[in-house]
Amino acid sequence: MQTFFITGTDTEVGKTYFTVRWLKTLAANGDKVLGYKPVAAGCEMVDTQPVNEDALAIFEACNMKVTLREVNPIALMPPIAPHIAACEAGIPISQQQILSGYKVLEAYQPDVLLMEGAGGWQLPLGNGLWMPQIVQQLGLPVIMVVGMRLGCLNHALLTAQAISQAGLTLYGWVANQLTSAPMPYYRENLRTLCDALEAPLLAELPYATAPSPTDGLLANILR
Repeated sequence: MQTFFITGTDTEVGKTYFTVRWLKTLAANGDKVLGYKPVAAGCEMVDTQPVNEDALAIFEACNMKVTLREVNPIALMPPIAPHIAACEAGIPISQQQILSGYKVLEAYQPDVLLMEGAGGWQLPLGNGLWMPQIVQQLGLPVIMVVGMRLGCLNHALLTAQAISQAGLTLYGWVANQLTSAPMPYYRENLRTLCDALEAPLLAELPYATAPSPTDGLLANILR
């Protein structure tokens, strides 16, 4: 089994878009795949169950028989920072809860298990707990999604530095175009990141409204 943690340089940079797209690509190639979104804030009630749009997309990309609650055990209603949402709801987020959820999915023995964070890398979970501590405990290699927009150089380099300082491996990074028109001087910015980051560029994702497994852009990430 290969497992990865998917982080981003900020919120709304395409973590879920990449995660879903890669899960679908792997599934189309015959792999058994599962995704894990342990914490999500911003839900709607569906049949008395809180449902997060990103978590639902990851769940629907899995090709093994699991439940939405196994994919997303901590679903918080307001679309705000998870630790604040958890505090308001009186539902503390614990390290053990997230680790236990991971072990549940691991027991299904998928070929690939992708765990996606929320927001950027340094996500507070409340009561002194931070998402990087969870990733450290699991020892997962990290894939960083870079939203290609003004400011991405600073965000990407600082995120990569923080991952390294946590004693974790940055397996690679993905350049995700956030709008139909590429950022100004896209190629120059991409080259700067390629030169500055020690980890390889795994894929460039053009802007699209829905994930597609058919273009082969993500078929050869595993190495």
